[in-house]
Amino acid sequence: MNKAPGKREQNRVERLRALREAGLRLFLERGLSQVTIDEIAREAGTAKGNFYRYFSDKEALVAGILEPMATAMRGHIEACRDALEKALDRDDLNAAYGSLALVVAITATQNLDACRFYLQESRGPATGARAPLVALADEVQDAAIELTRVAVKRGLLEVSDPRISALAVVGSTEVLMLGMLDGRLDGVPPTQVAQTMIGMVLDGIRAR
Repeated sequence: MNKAPGKREQNRVERLRALREAGLRLFLERGLSQVTIDEIAREAGTAKGNFYRYFSDKEALVAGILEPMATAMRGHIEACRDALEKALDRDDLNAAYGSLALVVAITATQNLDACRFYLQESRGPATGARAPLVALADEVQDAAIELTRVAVKRGLLEVSDPRISALAVVGSTEVLMLGMLDGRLDGVPPTQVAQTMIGMVLDGIRAR
């Protein structure tokens, strides 16, 4: 039987949560570069010294904010790769990419603020606290290209350059997700957004 966490561990988890949430709120309100560690600690209701007990700097905090969403995304991408490696025909191809689009949409809705933060900040220079955001964006793009290459190698897909097809789908999907998160798609059910994303993915990788 697992022992319940002690008071010290509960306090540690709570401080981590408070610092991540405070940082994310401020980053979304004012932008990553405009927020200081002092302000994050104040927003979290703790001393600046406590910030450095858990994070070495603002870059480490950003990495911590992204970690749950990034881990989920890596799992979804790996599952799609496994499905493509086993795919035998176009129906299997469509099912693999359709499942990926659906779980990406679900992950976005489960991590709304972190997803918005990623979409707003990941296109800047990979310096300082923005480095984890750009690294995750590069990882997503590289993974999309690799998935397309797997499909091409298995004879399930014909594209002149997997990089063009994959990056076009990633870019379009991110624009759609940002529109949903920013309220430009108010009134559109999340399931409809997910279905549109699935259609975009399948259109983007469909053999010509």
